[in-house]
Amino acid sequence: MSQASQTHRSIVPHSALDADDVRAAYRRWAGVYDALFGSVSTWARRRAVDAVNRLPGTQVLEVGVGTGLALPRYTADKRVTGIDLSAEMLARARIRMAEHALTNVEALLEMDAEATTFPDGRFDIAVAMFVASVVPHPRRLLAEMRRVVRPGGHILFVNHFAAERGPRWWAERALAPASRALGWHPDFAVDALFVPADREAASFAPAPPLGLFTLAHLSN
Repeated sequence: MSQASQTHRSIVPHSALDADDVRAAYRRWAGVYDALFGSVSTWARRRAVDAVNRLPGTQVLEVGVGTGLALPRYTADKRVTGIDLSAEMLARARIRMAEHALTNVEALLEMDAEATTFPDGRFDIAVAMFVASVVPHPRRLLAEMRRVVRPGGHILFVNHFAAERGPRWWAERALAPASRALGWHPDFAVDALFVPADREAASFAPAPPLGLFTLAHLSN
């Protein structure tokens, strides 16, 4: 059974991380984020951006842009707006944008992903990489992404979703009490993000390394 199908049937409570918890966590991690997490997430991040590049439409919202690790991988025709709650992470993303002369990046904004200031239908595509298990209210995040993506557009997530059983199940639950320090939920279930109808409508594909992450794609 695939990771996605396992998590479809598992419901793991999502203990609240508020915005201050997230800011504090990523203030601590900003300086070492690329070195510690960048290499682990490289292949899944690349798969998500490749999926975005293949989709129709030019206006892209990257939710939780962080230090901008994905920004150089978008094709030139994609006009990218990135948002993040962490000023420290955004500062590093702006440095990366300048170093790579990324003229297709239209804006990098400090903004709450659950309550953006964008008008309805502003984007063709919204993608959130490793964000769903960080925000306080994952379904509110999805609702906001749905609001700002035009009808017929696309919503993508790359995230770690909890296993249903086996050694990883135990490890994830052992790490769960440390979620505030980590800034993410190792025991995060797909059901915390998708209501049943959205879960059935979405496509799921494992992403490397070793299927640790999942790429989810939902048409708006």
